[in-house]
Amino acid sequence: ADGRHLSSELLALSPAALIGAGALALAALGPASVGAQALPAGAASRLASCAACHGADGHAALPAVPHLAGQPRLFLENRLVMIREGLSVVPSMKGLLDGLSDEDLVALSRHYTAMPLKPERAPRDAARAARGAAVSQRASCGGCHLPDYRGQEQVPRLAGQREDYLVQSMRDFAAGRTGGRDTAMTNALLGLTDAELLDLAHHLATVPHSR
Repeated sequence: ADGRHLSSELLALSPAALIGAGALALAALGPASVGAQALPAGAASRLASCAACHGADGHAALPAVPHLAGQPRLFLENRLVMIREGLSVVPSMKGLLDGLSDEDLVALSRHYTAMPLKPERAPRDAARAARGAAVSQRASCGGCHLPDYRGQEQVPRLAGQREDYLVQSMRDFAAGRTGGRDTAMTNALLGLTDAELLDLAHHLATVPHSR
């Protein structure tokens, strides 16, 4: 499933509700675990909102929501700026970044980049993964995302990302539904079937990865 049903559920939550849910997640880990004290006041005030969807440790438990742990810092910075400025629309994040400074966004990005990415616990289907690896080679995914898919600079990490999120994102890119995002991905996925996208997402989500 691509988790598209999640949008209405997240939109139904107010920022206050998201903060409350995130605060419970942060409390479970304890302040020393998340390092909130190192963040500027503005960034720290939004950390619970981030945790409500993306997890207190940067690993999302909600369907089709991306993991942020271990993502390249510059990629996260750019995404947060684009979302704050309304240049990239993420309905569930509407208003959550209002009033944050560039310094706040940089601090949030550093916070999640420093978090270790946990190994994917989902089983890896060898046949699907092999087909996905072949699709990745044809689409030259490793050219921008690096051969081990760890990402770089403004290019996101794909290794270990949630499979359902990858499926949804690639479907959106292939259909041109990603306003404010780089069109290179649309070109890279041009002509791929949905079955190929599913195999590619499985390969990327479950490929063995390191920090």
